[in-house]
Amino acid sequence: MCALLGLSLGAQAGRYELVIDEGEVRFSDGSRPALTINGQSPAPELRFQEGEEVEIAVTNKLDRMTALHWHGIILPYTQDGVPGISFPGIAPGETFTYRFTLNQSGTYWYHAHADFQEQEGLYGPLIIEPKGREPYRYDREYTVLLFDWQDEKPERTLANLKKQADYYNDQQQTVGDFFRDVTRDGLSATFRDRWDWGSMRMAKTDIADVGGFRFLVNGRDAEQNWTALFKPGERVRLRIINGSGMSYFDLRIPGLAMTVVQADGNDVQPVVVDQLRMAVAETYDVIVQPKEDKAYALVAESMDRRGQALATLAPRDGMRAEVPPLRAPRLLSMADMGMSHDMAGMDHGAMAGMDHSAMKGMDHSQMAGMDHSSMAGMDHSAIALAGNPDYATGSGIAPEPVDGGRVLVYGDLKAMRPAAGYRAPDRTIELKLTGNMERYFWSFDGVKYSEAEPIRLKYGERVRFRFVNQTMMNHPMHLHGMWMQLDKGNGRFNPLKHVVNVAPAQSLEVDVPVDAMGEWAFHCHLIYHMASGMFRKIVVEAPDGSAQPFYSEQPAAKENEHAHH
Repeated sequence: MCALLGLSLGAQAGRYELVIDEGEVRFSDGSRPALTINGQSPAPELRFQEGEEVEIAVTNKLDRMTALHWHGIILPYTQDGVPGISFPGIAPGETFTYRFTLNQSGTYWYHAHADFQEQEGLYGPLIIEPKGREPYRYDREYTVLLFDWQDEKPERTLANLKKQADYYNDQQQTVGDFFRDVTRDGLSATFRDRWDWGSMRMAKTDIADVGGFRFLVNGRDAEQNWTALFKPGERVRLRIINGSGMSYFDLRIPGLAMTVVQADGNDVQPVVVDQLRMAVAETYDVIVQPKEDKAYALVAESMDRRGQALATLAPRDGMRAEVPPLRAPRLLSMADMGMSHDMAGMDHGAMAGMDHSAMKGMDHSQMAGMDHSSMAGMDHSAIALAGNPDYATGSGIAPEPVDGGRVLVYGDLKAMRPAAGYRAPDRTIELKLTGNMERYFWSFDGVKYSEAEPIRLKYGERVRFRFVNQTMMNHPMHLHGMWMQLDKGNGRFNPLKHVVNVAPAQSLEVDVPVDAMGEWAFHCHLIYHMASGMFRKIVVEAPDGSAQPFYSEQPAAKENEHAHH
């Protein structure tokens, strides 16, 4: 289906023709309208070789502008596929040919970067085979692409969130929960607990802000049971991509340990785990070795436990494994929010003025009263550890281990090879992740994208970004065009990532080697957060302060802009 030319037509390898159109997806209970690429959603898997020159001709048959972004791929900014930053977008009836050379290998993906088209079906895997030998062996491989399908039109979802932030929270606590808590904790403790949450204008069940998803593996729902075949004893590589718009997954294969060998397309020192927390847009490659002649369930539970994506690893088609029941929804605690009733383990002097009365009116995300003035002298990393050691994970509410199993945390990720040019950063830029759940807008430093100045970087410098999450939500931060080196104390072996998750009330630091001229998008990868303002443009200028001309002045873009199919 995927129109890779070169087999019969004699064109060069590395050329694809993709057609974006209206179509449908078929689930176990019937079909739904969707956006498709070459008639399918998810879109065809694109496979390339490292070093290959790539041409991807994208034709738009929709009645509105579209654009495809090659997520995690290092390329010239005019080919990055972000309308208004990289190029004007692909107008209805037009063809745009992306051209770039692949100087990397690994597991990536591609998706629309226009309106909510990604959520409507425009997403697919992109795999780049390495030139050299990989530092691990496997007998066969599969791509496992996770997604959260909505029957509802995304524009309507956003309108509902703007009207009522907890519109999709069907897990609200009840009067029965109140009396249960009174029995367990006593009346005054229960009242105080409800008061604290009320004054933050949020609920303990506010883990994800949209519900009602159907969770898919490679476009199949649980009933359709996507299956990967193996022979017992084989090593099977799973290239796992979280292509969701909004959903984090806790992924496990009961009865099988997973050896993580890649994160975001980059080789890491192998680490054996039983469970992965996957932020939106992250990719992990794992190797499993099923030894028994039986089926194994691949279980990807949504972080809020509202549902799960299911697939099967089996020696023969048609087999199914026993699926564990959904675990109970997690409730947020004050410790998850970076605080506890007694503020155990925190320096009380540093938190002067942060008693419960001072937290009145602190809203779900802005956390007014947690600004620097009221927290003078308080180290942001100290917020992290109020009675919750799991917060070092970088993954928000830590996923509960199953039967004492090991859960991957960011500190486990060490690059296979030390980073070239590793050095101390030249400067630090602090970005506060801010927002207002009640009015449903999201931002950096309280300023929405529409009102913000670009962040200006100089080519050749090394910049540390310190993300300080002043909201109660996880935010998967994605930088286009350059790598982020995630600082978890592993020095030259800090891993390179294209997405890092910043947990509620936490801070996280990454170093960016600024090695790509041009204009780049930098945003939260939760689609409704990005659409509501948590987005910035980064301009990389020459060391003398001159910038590249905008895309519209670039002849390559001009020639493409008006190319009709």
